Amino acid sequence: MVRKRLLLLLKPFDAYPAHELAALSSSNNRKALQVLRFLYDRMLVHRNAINFCRNILMKKAVNSRVVFRSDLSQPIHDVDLVITIGGDGTLLQASHLMDDSIPVLGVNSDPTRPDEVEEFSEEFEATRSTGYLCAATANNFEQMLDDILDNRSEPSELARIAVNLNSKPISTSALNDVLLAHPCPSRASRFSFRIMKNGELSSSLLHSRSSGLRVSTAAGSTAAMLSAGGLEMPILSKELQYMVREPISPGLTSHLMHGFMKSDEMMDVTWYCREGFLYIDGSHVVHSIQHGDTINLSSRAPKLKLYLPPHLLSHNV
Repeated sequence: MVRKRLLLLLKPFDAYPAHELAALSSSNNRKALQVLRFLYDRMLVHRNAINFCRNILMKKAVNSRVVFRSDLSQPIHDVDLVITIGGDGTLLQASHLMDDSIPVLGVNSDPTRPDEVEEFSEEFEATRSTGYLCAATANNFEQMLDDILDNRSEPSELARIAVNLNSKPISTSALNDVLLAHPCPSRASRFSFRIMKNGELSSSLLHSRSSGLRVSTAAGSTAAMLSAGGLEMPILSKELQYMVREPISPGLTSHLMHGFMKSDEMMDVTWYCREGFLYIDGSHVVHSIQHGDTINLSSRAPKLKLYLPPHLLSHNV
């Protein structure tokens, strides 16, 4: 069956007023002008990608509703496919409003250009959108859309993190990671955690004084987790990876500060600071926590159906 009802979710346009470009052009601040022109070009490339994809949909007479991600706050229903145009941030925001009934195709509207990064390497950081989870760009969007509409392509199922705060489920499932930390990054976080399986201890109760605790999915294992010294996981793994951030005097338990949870396990955390934050997928969703709060983390959230780039699937084999 051909899917006909699409939601097109767009990254908003960044505003770079013409008078700012004009002012910098008349100044001697060459580097600032270069950066602003680079950012302005990124906005134009993003806009062109949106127009290109919308023209493809109109050519194929596909019924689509267009929404900027900043205007979307309610769960997504009554569509057969969600197409995000932007980068991983737009895809993440879409995932927070979806269950496992609707597939998603991510379009990276502004891919990084290696030659550009090299050209400006002495001037500024010229990376564009990473789009790690985005299977399409403007170059292959039409072919990918045809494959999806004609049922020649099937989405993969990615694990997400289910979060309970004081035994009450948080509606947002994490596609990348969950971070527990003190609001002040230089302050120590105090908490205890243990791994449970079928109501029984699967690990010892560990006490930590550190910079916080991060738990990631396979999809998020190449982001902050990898930067902190974690391990990249096969993209379709249903396990979760956890790491205590910068533990203070871990002693004999240092080897237990980093590990994995199987799909039938869950982590129980008790928070022992006066205040703290629970971050879901970076700063997208934030919940306040306080002394004595309990947080339960597991991979029991609904999976996300996502069309993946072929190279990610090949790494999973």
